[in-house]
Amino acid sequence: MQYRPLGRTGVQVSTLALGAMNFGSLGRTTQAETTAMVDAALEAGINFIDTADVYGIGESEEQVGQAISGRRDDIVLATKATLPMDEERNHRGSSRRWLTTQLDNSLRRLGVDHVDLYQVHRWDPTTSDEETLSALTDLQRAGKIRYFGSSTFPAYRIVQAQWAARENRLSRYVTEQPGYSILQRGIESHVLPVTQEYGMGVLVWSPLASGWLSGAIRAGREITTSRSQTRPRWYDTSIPSNRAKLDAVERLAKIADDAGLTLIQLALAFVTAHPAVTSAIIGPRTLDHLNSQLAAADTVLSPDLLDAIDAIVPPGLDLSPDEKHDAPPALLDPALRRR
Repeated sequence: MQYRPLGRTGVQVSTLALGAMNFGSLGRTTQAETTAMVDAALEAGINFIDTADVYGIGESEEQVGQAISGRRDDIVLATKATLPMDEERNHRGSSRRWLTTQLDNSLRRLGVDHVDLYQVHRWDPTTSDEETLSALTDLQRAGKIRYFGSSTFPAYRIVQAQWAARENRLSRYVTEQPGYSILQRGIESHVLPVTQEYGMGVLVWSPLASGWLSGAIRAGREITTSRSQTRPRWYDTSIPSNRAKLDAVERLAKIADDAGLTLIQLALAFVTAHPAVTSAIIGPRTLDHLNSQLAAADTVLSPDLLDAIDAIVPPGLDLSPDEKHDAPPALLDPALRRR
């Protein structure tokens, strides 16, 4: 396992991070299965675990908390808040009211007195940067969080938040958690140059492109991944962008095979090869999934392999731009772009 500095915090984290989204009801994992995956990840050298309040509506945090009991000090622990937890209108967002309440809920579920990294899961357009940063700074000073970061922020919002922190003499976001894979490279054009400018750690999610780069999705095979049941449009090969992904996957699989690598190794080593990336968050649902991803821990791609990947999916290109989660609100809601 390799380790890298988490931005400028001085904290060293593994280049593969254990993502806990599938722990609990979402991935149908029992506590015993989650604990076994945490055990295997720590044994392999992973020291960073990332979860969120919304994963299983608290179940993931509860399972992670039980799995790490007695060894908290050896783990860099991260969680997130902002996405809706239920239908109550104030049980979401990044207001001081909600972040303060929900952090206490997360600490209780995790069974800890602090988290190392607390992240705003999505930019909340209804809350000012000053409101959010002020609340996070106070939580940091209270010792409940060590650092805080953003997740899936558009580049311009990352810049705005950095400016707001400096203007108001508040602590700043020290990490960003964007989606990134061989098939979704848009952040290379805008987000990653900004995070490098501000010395932020970058923790990328979905490096296997929601299963497209897992090896399970190939031409001529029925797509049976768990995500294909909940988001069928993402895997409908009658859609041009999905046909482009399938074509890219076939070409990437040949590159991997010729190099003596699995497609998973190729995909994970690609994202961690970027100098702006700190860690790739893997999100296993089973121990077999985890082991197949741990095999990429020490994989390093040669310049020739990276050039071959660039020839299939050019730098800065998203093959499925409609699947991005960082679009400005006015692009999603017509009411926000009409008078």
